[in-house]
Amino acid sequence: MAYSQPHPRLSLLSNSSVSSMDHFSPSASSTRFSLPSSAPTTLGTNKPPLSRPNIYDRNLAKPRVSDVSGAAFSFLFSEIVQYTQKRVSGINDLERRLNTLGYRIGTRVLELMVWRVESSSKAPKREIRLLPSLMSIHTQVWRAVFGKPADAIEKSVENADEYMIIDNDPPIERHISVPKDMSQLSCSSFTAGIVEAVLDGLGFPARVTAHSTPTAQFPSRTTILIKLEKSVLEREELLKQ
Repeated sequence: MAYSQPHPRLSLLSNSSVSSMDHFSPSASSTRFSLPSSAPTTLGTNKPPLSRPNIYDRNLAKPRVSDVSGAAFSFLFSEIVQYTQKRVSGINDLERRLNTLGYRIGTRVLELMVWRVESSSKAPKREIRLLPSLMSIHTQVWRAVFGKPADAIEKSVENADEYMIIDNDPPIERHISVPKDMSQLSCSSFTAGIVEAVLDGLGFPARVTAHSTPTAQFPSRTTILIKLEKSVLEREELLKQ
C-alpha cells in the first residue's frame, strides 16, 4: 500500500518531498549513513585491553586499610558462619571450627607484620616480654585486621595467667543476628583464633576463647580471654630477676 505523504514512522528527516524509500536507499545523499572519509578508522588496530593492577605487584611495606569493603567482608563472614553451622553438631563444635579458621588467618597476619617491621627498621627488635606483646596485639594486630585498635586490655584479678582484650563493637558481629536457641554462641571465636595464632608465633602459647559480655551501651561487646600456659609465667619471672 502506497502513501501520498511520508509516513511519520518512516520519516527520518522532516516533512519533505523525498519519499521514505529514499532515506533507506544506499545511494541517498544524506550524511546520516555516510562514513567520514578524512578521519582514519580504528577497526583494524589492536589496542591492548586496559589491565587492572595485580595485587601481587603491590608494595607490602605500605599497608592500605581501605582495600577491603566492610560490606563485602561482613557478607563473606556471614556465609562462612552459615556454611560451618550446617556441618557441626553443636555450639562448641561451631566455635572450635571458627577458631581454627581464625588461627590460619592469624599466622599470615603475624608473618606480614613481622616482615613489614624488619623491612622498615634498620635494627628490628623481637619482643620477648608478655605485656608489650599483648599491647601490640591490642593495637597493631587489631588495626591491621579490623582497621581500629581494641577498646581495652585487662588482667584478671583472680587468676595470674589470664588476660582479657575487650572490643565494644566487633566488626565481624555487626551484621550477624544469633538465634535465641544459640544465645551462647560467640562468632568472635574467629578473632580468638587470630589472637591465639599470633601469641603462639611470638612464643607465648595460650588458649584463647571468646565470650559475649553485652552491656546496655554496647550490646555486641565481646571479651577475648587469654589463658597463658605455665611456661610463659615461669619465663616472665626469670626475666624480672
